[in-house]
Amino acid sequence: MPSGPELKQFRMELAGNGVLHLVFDMPDRSMNVFSNAAIEELGMFADWLRQSDVAGVVISSGKSSAFCAGADLAELETAYDMIMAAAPEDRDRLAFDHFFRLSHGLRRLETAGKPIAAAVAGLALGGGCEFALAAHHRVLADQPQATFGLPESLVGLLPGGGGTQRLPRLIGIEAALPVLLDGARLNGKAAIAAGLAHELVAPGEEVAAAERWILSRPAAAQPWDRPDWRAATARQIAAEFGARRSKMLADTLGHYPAPLAILDCVEQGLPQDFDTAIRTEMRIFAKLIQRREPRNMIRTLFLGRLDYERLKKKGLDPKVVQAAGAVSAVLAAQAEHGEELSEAFARAGFGCDGQRKASFDGWIAGGVYWHDDEPESWGKELLRARLAAADAAAARWRYELDESERRAADYVLVTQLGFPAYLGGLFAVALT
Repeated sequence: MPSGPELKQFRMELAGNGVLHLVFDMPDRSMNVFSNAAIEELGMFADWLRQSDVAGVVISSGKSSAFCAGADLAELETAYDMIMAAAPEDRDRLAFDHFFRLSHGLRRLETAGKPIAAAVAGLALGGGCEFALAAHHRVLADQPQATFGLPESLVGLLPGGGGTQRLPRLIGIEAALPVLLDGARLNGKAAIAAGLAHELVAPGEEVAAAERWILSRPAAAQPWDRPDWRAATARQIAAEFGARRSKMLADTLGHYPAPLAILDCVEQGLPQDFDTAIRTEMRIFAKLIQRREPRNMIRTLFLGRLDYERLKKKGLDPKVVQAAGAVSAVLAAQAEHGEELSEAFARAGFGCDGQRKASFDGWIAGGVYWHDDEPESWGKELLRARLAAADAAAARWRYELDESERRAADYVLVTQLGFPAYLGGLFAVALT
């Protein structure tokens, strides 16, 4: 075994042919995620690899459940609290420095001068997908659970580990945007056709196939690091993005900044050299992570969903659904000024099954919600009053629900009763 860094989240196993196997296998976890500890170890490994004499590296997972499912969202919330507790003038720097560590580690890995192959037999989502994208060669097991995806936009974020830069460079803008913006996933033949995976093999053969590729003595360079790489020009990209941006605003009414931030990353980053581009991506991420929408969406659509599904398996207490229904009834109650109030609700993004009747009439500036924004209108005053009444209704239920039940009630409120995800519900997160 070569002398290397002491790793606890990964295992290093040297084969007799000189190929080093880096196995992602977090202790006491059923699924790998990029925790602070895993990110730190990845950077240490990348720095060691540059000085090593191994033939190359095969990256695989020690878990049957997934290659890697993304970020540790509990640690992400802790980081959010740390950033927002700092002085406003320090927050951009703190966010950049904290979250750039994964992107920087992946960049050091792919430029360490050794060929790297990823053997993917399970979910490779979020940071796990970005980990695989930083490999020079990707082997995919031909089974449904072996899937690539970047679902960060679904919880109000963007892929901050180079995903907005590597993916469109590999498979093109048209193919990349559904993955980046809509959470589309690619597996099997679709991943091969897109150019995201290089080999599709029978389940259980992915590690051996990745090792064979290493032993073929391939070049250890990404396409964007080769002398013949030609970046798209800013003019070419801008011509494609105007209509996309307008449609995104119409679809989201300006309440969901993540898709627009992703478009900014792609539009600004693709004409740049790669090292500049990932810093551009992180500057945009550092701004986005400070907003309230990602935190609200993570708590409701991710943590709330996990709580709801877990409680449902055990026998969901009816009061969880009753609480959400009581709040929804207050929001839906008709009174004087009903038409004006309905319009205000629509403009704020309320509506069952994602239906919105309002049209977007201007970007929401300053990091505030529509109902907080100027200019004032009678409709907004009506909306605020109704939301205050709904919050009071939620308050009457909060003491009857534990923390997981409150998140589950918010999940019901958002996914079944038309409350906007960007506000995060009224039980676990009080509206401010």
